[in-house]
Amino acid sequence: MKYTQEIVDEIMVLRLSGDLIGQDNGPELMDKLNDAINEGCKRCVIDITDVRYINSSGLGVLITVLTKFRNINGEIVLLKPSESVQKLLIVTKLNSIFTIKEEEKEAVEFLKNIQ
Repeated sequence: MKYTQEIVDEIMVLRLSGDLIGQDNGPELMDKLNDAINEGCKRCVIDITDVRYINSSGLGVLITVLTKFRNINGEIVLLKPSESVQKLLIVTKLNSIFTIKEEEKEAVEFLKNIQ
């Protein structure tokens, strides 16, 4: 998996591509997110448009990220999951836990409006 990150309007935008397999990339990704949280970032868009596959460890990473942000009264939005990832989120019922948006602008506006 590859990723890039940037801060837009005090919101971390994390763009993932490839396969999200937690044991391979999870610790490094969590370090980046912990750094952002420690610098005061409370909101995050995780762009999973280019994620082809997520295994159970990858789902665990997403749940951990969500938990970390919600524990500091923050929030995350998953952006534009592929059809196969969307099906996985539905089967696991995680689509009811995560906020999912189709456009980055929509995701950023949603997060800006959270108090």
